[in-house]
Amino acid sequence: MKVHVWINRFRTLRKLLALCVSSVAAIMLTGCQTTPESPQYVVTVPFAAPLPSDYRSEVAVARYTELIEQAELANDQQAVLYYDRGKLFESLGLTTLARIDFSRAINLKPDFAEVYNFLGIHHTLMQQYSKAYEMFDSVLELNAEHEYAYLNRGIALYYGERPELAEDDLQAFLNFAPDDPYRVLWVYLAQKAQDSQRAQTSLNNMAQALDPQNWAYKLVAYFKGDISEQDLLSSLADGVESHHEFAERLCEAYFYLAKSHQAQGHNTLASDYFKLALSTNVYEFVEYKYARLELDIMAGEGAL
Repeated sequence: MKVHVWINRFRTLRKLLALCVSSVAAIMLTGCQTTPESPQYVVTVPFAAPLPSDYRSEVAVARYTELIEQAELANDQQAVLYYDRGKLFESLGLTTLARIDFSRAINLKPDFAEVYNFLGIHHTLMQQYSKAYEMFDSVLELNAEHEYAYLNRGIALYYGERPELAEDDLQAFLNFAPDDPYRVLWVYLAQKAQDSQRAQTSLNNMAQALDPQNWAYKLVAYFKGDISEQDLLSSLADGVESHHEFAERLCEAYFYLAKSHQAQGHNTLASDYFKLALSTNVYEFVEYKYARLELDIMAGEGAL
């Protein structure tokens, strides 16, 4: 089902989302002023019904709980169970319960690198950047080849307003897979926080290693200026085979579109795109996690 509604404010999308019962819908949006915060243009924004909770994960949580409570296990084994249950809580969006289990796991097994990685993310989301750096440092001390510790520490440094150091970590993350468009985008964001012109030149260079047939390349093409916002939005359903895949793609696109509008000073549009990313319920994605942090930061700065 497609719904076309002419609206004056992008912000009304969240009301429509609550009414949407189809897996795919399209909304016509327009800004009614030409100020930097509300540019005049019209785009069709696709969206999907939020992902439902996975009952299999809920059943798995119950099974892990029985094992933890009933089995007599060595500390290392118990730590793994807490870690596994924590990941399930994380996938269900139950972050406080996940953090409790991760803390229990690290107390039982102090050399558990994966747990430090998750705890670092949680500290970043709480804007406790010094603690986050400590967690990611611990990961890399235990495993210097842990790719995602470089990503997550880089993101923590980015939000902690240390973009030069963030760029170093995010470049290290990109070096593991130079053909990954998402890694390219995070390097670009860190560079843009320092020097927009250098970031744009670097983006053009990094894009040469990417496959244009990969859908995520369109995100890079958008930041390069090769395609428009509407072109990007219109391509979101290309090759999609499931509602789950579509929701994931929307979560990513909404986040990066929000970052683009944020950089241009379009705070209202940026805020609404971040909220749309959250509306997908793709709890495990980087873009979902940091959309919430972005909104918290904007609120704290009075930008909302």
